[in-house]
Amino acid sequence: MAPSSVTSAPGAGRTTQVFCASTLYGAATLAAAIDAGLFPAAGRRLLVVCNNAGSPELTPSVDEMPGFEQLRDRFDDLVSWNETIAPFHPGSWSPRSDDVPLWERHLRLAWRLGDDDVRLIVESIQVNPALAIAQIFTGAPIEVYADGLMSYGPTRSKIEPLVGERVRRLLHLDLVPGLKPLLLTEFGVAPELVPTDAFLRVLDELTDAERNFDTPSEPPVLLLGQYLSALGILTEREEEELHIRMVRGAVAKGHTQVVFKPHPTAPAAWSRRLEQEAKKLGADLTILDSPVLAEVLYRRLKPALVVGCFSTALFTASAFYGIPVAHTGTELLLERLAPYQNSNRVPVTIVDALLPSLDDSDEGDADAHRPEPRIAELVATVGYAMQHQIYPGLRPTAEKFLSEHLDAHTWRYFKRRRLTALALPGAVPAQLARIPRNATARRMVRRARKLRRAVLR
Repeated sequence: MAPSSVTSAPGAGRTTQVFCASTLYGAATLAAAIDAGLFPAAGRRLLVVCNNAGSPELTPSVDEMPGFEQLRDRFDDLVSWNETIAPFHPGSWSPRSDDVPLWERHLRLAWRLGDDDVRLIVESIQVNPALAIAQIFTGAPIEVYADGLMSYGPTRSKIEPLVGERVRRLLHLDLVPGLKPLLLTEFGVAPELVPTDAFLRVLDELTDAERNFDTPSEPPVLLLGQYLSALGILTEREEEELHIRMVRGAVAKGHTQVVFKPHPTAPAAWSRRLEQEAKKLGADLTILDSPVLAEVLYRRLKPALVVGCFSTALFTASAFYGIPVAHTGTELLLERLAPYQNSNRVPVTIVDALLPSLDDSDEGDADAHRPEPRIAELVATVGYAMQHQIYPGLRPTAEKFLSEHLDAHTWRYFKRRRLTALALPGAVPAQLARIPRNATARRMVRRARKLRRAVLR
């Protein structure tokens, strides 16, 4: 499909839409939005690809991944952000305020923008490289597109008004029907859906382009790895055990064909242990070494079940393809995520609250999973607890939810210390909150109480 833009020479009066993508999933979302007519015609469409991996030299960039060529023709030109700012890393570099005019002049020259009227379409506006690009093009209107479940949560940090006030809309996929994103609502940014049918058509193109793997003889269980230890959430040993639990859970449900899609940068040793465990359990395990989208596998493999931790791909399987899904490890993650404001908290919460656990009983059983009916209120409450200073208007919702629905199940989504700090229902009683948290002080209090009881006898 050719880009719906009219290419013209740079100069006054021409508009250039600058799209930024760091993942193939994000590039597919942009392609779907373009196909659906969500962007007006422009003089030029420029795609800026960013490789945010810890070691970009060892990890393929978006434009090097299987299937990208099917998306390439939506854009007139393509440039690499990594090459533009080399030798700096895109995840940590941002321009000094005094250097912003120099950087804008440099980019306009390097990217052949001239005096074009620039429009930015970026992901994850609160962090680099999207934030750096937005800061360089100081007067450019901004549109943000969501790359997964994180858009349903709060903006992870306060964005300066010079950037936030320029955001016009948030484009997102309908991953959780009925749930509206919280991201950027502090600036009055309105969410807009990317049509599901347009996104599925783009995925069909990617599926047709991928021919590098065989399909099992029967519908397998597809296991999704995320490499959480790289984020410091789990240890490598714990994450390896999490994958082994996935294999055991799949076999326990009667499946013998298992396909594991590891994270591209995960250690190869994990795959060897999985192979040993599958062999011991009598299962046939296939490990995919191609960095293909999970959504492409849904069409090619037609899995009987998709298992993951809190991957967005669980919801594309469930909402877009009607494939049964299950999660595992979310309770541990809810406990481990630190600080409470960790931006992964809302995705983990949504998966835990709405999708069945791999350990759940079969459907029809009295103990079968029941999705949380108050998901919007739950997400708003977690969002307020995470970023109360950015979203003070959510406090009444949080107070109501916590006072009415805080029970043995919903406690997993909150921390008593956090609720205490915000004076919310569920906080530590005031008389106990005054006790110092210092371990030595607590020991002294316990000894004093024992001595008092001995005297009273």
